[in-house]
Amino acid sequence: MSGAQFADGFEEALVGIGTAFDTDIAVYDFGRCVDVLVQRDGMDYEEAVEYMEYNVTGSFVGDNTPVFIRWSIEEYEQL
Repeated sequence: MSGAQFADGFEEALVGIGTAFDTDIAVYDFGRCVDVLVQRDGMDYEEAVEYMEYNVTGSFVGDNTPVFIRWSIEEYEQL
């Protein structure tokens, strides 16, 4: 198995490690990542969501790029 890539600064939002095709992938809670940005960096909610979508989930760092989950379709639709 190959090593997972981790998202720096989002340790509190790490849910676990997933595996797909012998590749380890770090799995994060998107909402908790947003909370980290709000609390740690002083962003408002909308800024944090935009930052996540553009700078974090919009980045590809190779085969082990982390996955960011939203727990419900309602949460996804609110964004």
